[in-house]
Amino acid sequence: MTYLNAGDKAPVFTATDHNGNAIDSKLFPGKKVILYFYPKDDTPGCTAEACNLRDNYQELINKGFILLGVSPDKIESHQKFAAKYQLPFPLIPDPEKLIIKSFGVWGPKKFMGRTYDGVHRTTFIIDENGLIEKVITQVDTKNHASQII
Repeated sequence: MTYLNAGDKAPVFTATDHNGNAIDSKLFPGKKVILYFYPKDDTPGCTAEACNLRDNYQELINKGFILLGVSPDKIESHQKFAAKYQLPFPLIPDPEKLIIKSFGVWGPKKFMGRTYDGVHRTTFIIDENGLIEKVITQVDTKNHASQII
């Protein structure tokens, strides 16, 4: 779905995470970033993905990654989701879909014969220079960390 590919410059963004902390992608140079987009808090696939990343979080950190999750949910939803599953990484609420659309992961989806607009589950691995190193569009929610590593 996304129009971004490996080698492209990652879009810059500013946001506030579920804990009220400012996130500014311009401050990421020199750091590797995992930016994962998911449709909705506390749904089966999104929970499996978040918990898999949680369970492998220390390994990702040890490999030098910053991990950020983004969905169109509101901050209150992210706060409940993060607390319920003890997620150690920031979740960015994007109800206006500014970051989601800048990464090209918003668009038509089909579910049970119905077409609607939504977030396409996608993960971007961004290198130390702000370039997209890898785009994962076929996310295995139960083994996502191994797809990244």
